[in-house]
Amino acid sequence: MNTQYSIVGSGPVGTTLAGLFARAGIDVQVANSRGPESLSAITAELGHHVIPATLEQALKADVIFLAVGFMRVQSVAIKLPDWAGKIVVDVTNALQPAEAQETKLRGLLSSEINADFLSGAKLVKAFNHLPVQRLGTNPPVSGQRQAVFVSSNDADASTTIAELAARLGFAPVELGRLDQGGAALHVLGGSRGGLLFQNLVKLD
Repeated sequence: MNTQYSIVGSGPVGTTLAGLFARAGIDVQVANSRGPESLSAITAELGHHVIPATLEQALKADVIFLAVGFMRVQSVAIKLPDWAGKIVVDVTNALQPAEAQETKLRGLLSSEINADFLSGAKLVKAFNHLPVQRLGTNPPVSGQRQAVFVSSNDADASTTIAELAARLGFAPVELGRLDQGGAALHVLGGSRGGLLFQNLVKLD
């Protein structure tokens, strides 16, 4: 059976992710809080591999990309009582004002908070370390691929998303558990982790 993919969120991050799937010729559903009709411009631009969906339809996919703001993850999570059997790719970054961030995180990594909301899901942190305008852009040197860092407490889920990243044209680098190698993909004590928006080279 073919793996079904979906993206929840149609802002700049969700649209960029959808474009990566379209470029690779992989079908992906895209959903937002406003309904499929609001996605007509995106799907017309990106082509038939990008499929507008309701949130309920998108949450039936096997692999779900969360491309919403960190503070909105809980409102998505409650739409599905049981996330068992699903891989959720956490693309969020906890870049909210310090007061809101401190209250929400309670000393934990943002992906650990999100994993608690998504009961039963295998959460993978990935595709979040670059600003959206850089994600999926290729370096000028022929034959090179952009790195995507992947972290999860579930090794099989990490491998699955690393393989998908390769299909989407990236060079995946697996970092291990969220609280170990993956900590560099998070905001830590109000500062960006060592891999979060840090490894950029000015190309223009």
